[in-house]
Amino acid sequence: MADTTSLYALRFPDGSVSLYIDEQYAQDKGIDPSKLVRVEIPREMFISGTIQDVREYVARQLEQVSRQKAGTA
Repeated sequence: MADTTSLYALRFPDGSVSLYIDEQYAQDKGIDPSKLVRVEIPREMFISGTIQDVREYVARQLEQVSRQKAGTA
């Protein structure tokens, strides 16, 4: 069994994050799949964490990716 579970995320300009279980679900909700970022969630957090825990984890991961792209990591 994998140690992580994938979720797809979209971060909005106000900093809020929407989570999607897969690209097809996001597309069904009107989201452009090319705008999604795949984030690996630690399995233990996915199983027993709150949605707020997961959202905060994803937000931190997206911030880290953003910094790396900007060259400030």
